[in-house]
Amino acid sequence: MQLFAFGINHQTAPLAVREQVAFNVDGMEGALRDLVGHGAAKEAAILSTCNRTEVYCNAADISQPIDWLAQYHHLPRKDIEPYLYTLPREQAVQHSFRVASGLDSMVLGEPQILGQMKQAVRQAEQAGTLGFL
Repeated sequence: MQLFAFGINHQTAPLAVREQVAFNVDGMEGALRDLVGHGAAKEAAILSTCNRTEVYCNAADISQPIDWLAQYHHLPRKDIEPYLYTLPREQAVQHSFRVASGLDSMVLGEPQILGQMKQAVRQAEQAGTLGFL
């Protein structure tokens, strides 16, 4: 098992694609339980905003969580794969810091993203899908 981050954002995908893989707040805990319950990841948190959807997970490899994302949203993997970025281990951690600080935002330094990341962590804790992440 290792830490991965993967997703799409305003730099990699047009709005129409980002909307297809977005999660609503009310369904987030169910989505997290589904991701872990199906064995695609051992642990997971999902950050979903108007400009990005990212999955931070502890998984054997990145393929199963990506398959899960496509299946969850009823999309062929080939339709979203060109827009995805995948980051293993340290790159995932560095990316999360860039996102939290607003350095990876459409508007540099955007202050709401830190609160959105905190909310993603709280939702994962409530869903029981967060361990060492």
